[in-house]
Amino acid sequence: MANHTFEQYGLKPFIYKGIEALRFKEPTPIQRNMIPLILKGESAIGQSQTGTGKTHSYVLPILNRIQTDKKEVQAVITAPTRELATQIYQAFQKVAKESEEEISVRHFVGGTDKKRDAERLKNPPHIMVGTPGRIADLIGDNAISVHKADMLVVDEADLMLDMGFINDVDRIASGMPEQLGMFVFSATIPQKLKPFLKKYMENPEYVHIEPKQASAANIEHLLIPAKSRDKVNVVYDLLKAFNPYLAVIFTNTKQKADEVADKLAEKGLKTGRIHGDLPPRERKKMMKQVHDLEYQYIVATDLAARGIDIEGVSHVINYELPADLDFYIHRAGRTARAGASGICATVYLPADEDAIAKLEKRDITFSNGDIRDGEVVETADRNRRKKREKKEDNLNPKVRAVTSRPQKVKPGYKKKRKMEVAKIEKRQRRIDARNKK
Repeated sequence: MANHTFEQYGLKPFIYKGIEALRFKEPTPIQRNMIPLILKGESAIGQSQTGTGKTHSYVLPILNRIQTDKKEVQAVITAPTRELATQIYQAFQKVAKESEEEISVRHFVGGTDKKRDAERLKNPPHIMVGTPGRIADLIGDNAISVHKADMLVVDEADLMLDMGFINDVDRIASGMPEQLGMFVFSATIPQKLKPFLKKYMENPEYVHIEPKQASAANIEHLLIPAKSRDKVNVVYDLLKAFNPYLAVIFTNTKQKADEVADKLAEKGLKTGRIHGDLPPRERKKMMKQVHDLEYQYIVATDLAARGIDIEGVSHVINYELPADLDFYIHRAGRTARAGASGICATVYLPADEDAIAKLEKRDITFSNGDIRDGEVVETADRNRRKKREKKEDNLNPKVRAVTSRPQKVKPGYKKKRKMEVAKIEKRQRRIDARNKK
């Protein structure tokens, strides 16, 4: 197997200092494929699941290409959420600070003072990081020019599409040079995204990093039946049994997130919440509290599965399964990062069986459990009856006819029936062998 190192890319010395500070040992597959393309300025689409190191697959080569003597915007990085934009900005800053010559990186997001942003742009940065709406507005107001910036990153492009921001990215790209290197990162490439990609990318390199597994090997996927119990009570009991370092409880809607967070808080758990309806100031405060470990429990919508990176998540709990099962993978991917282990537990109803079966076809192996006396205990496979019936369906029809289960059974029935089946199968094999002669 080839030995991959960051040294093979011939990056500037300060970037190697940054890599050392980040304690990166070797490039990940997405980094191995994207870094050379971005260094050459070739437009590319990188498709990989969350947690694969994609942010640094563009941070490192873009910083390498910045010409510090030119006081103009050279790269624009767009992300669908304020939190993700802030995290990307911080990733740039951690490496850029190692440079002896100043590389100016600034970030611009909605919910902040636009006039103040325009004032800051009187000294143009080398790199602009932010949400598409705010960057597009600043360009539209002539607060900044990007007509010489030949690098554009569209991060989480499919989420950008879902949240209605692709038109803003279009507004940004249309003000950039014709010879533009566009680097698009996405977990999926929906059909609706393709016209936008075609407009700006002529024969882009396409890098698809197939996941070795549907989710990390060190995640335990656990199913907990709700039965006739109130789901919030089941989640509460699970959280008490797990006593997590940090747990994220996923719901499908903002309303349900608020409802679950309120009910858990009523039960005495200090619970944070993250969803798109929180006002900007409150969202910023909540993210700071989460990073400062003020909360052990966070109720969130799928915004936190893709648009926000929360460190130290030991447990993920699905209050409900997502309609788009790709999001199950993204949710589970919030835990077991950087080689750690984690648990992804789903509280399910009979109506969820089809979705669970589809996830099993994606090579996700579930263990079955329940909560007893304040502990999570392993229970029998929920499909054991179906599997037994299927096994019996495969019996020789003559054997099945003789051994079909009676309506009433006596003690020791199972053992006797097993012996009877074995005896009849043996006899039937002898008859079949004789008939072949």
